[in-house]
Amino acid sequence: MNRTIAAESAWRLSSQAVLCALFLVLPNAGCQSSSRHTSDPQLRQIDEIVNKQLPPGSPMSQVTFFLNSRGYPSEAATDTHSIVALIEHVDAETLQPSAARVTFHFDSNDKLLTYDLAPAAPRTIQR
Repeated sequence: MNRTIAAESAWRLSSQAVLCALFLVLPNAGCQSSSRHTSDPQLRQIDEIVNKQLPPGSPMSQVTFFLNSRGYPSEAATDTHSIVALIEHVDAETLQPSAARVTFHFDSNDKLLTYDLAPAAPRTIQR
């Protein structure tokens, strides 16, 4: 009889472990797609860089520092809680340049909510 109780306890523990694992893994499975801000393959690397360096909640000062320290030019935004910048990147594998006009959107406390990417023409390289 003790073997039956031990077997039932082991089964319960293993089934609870499986359920816990599912609760931990499933919510994160959908997060990958929500962190993408473009379906354009040429802008994917820019999106990954911005997403990694400037997560939601980043202060506006951090976004400004990110842009200025990399020499990305800013443009006039339509409202005070936005920053528009031209972000350029050269793919290390293909050596192809890409550029995106990125609009950063902030809340009333100047914390980053999200950003939008639109294709843009890369600036000409000056020698």
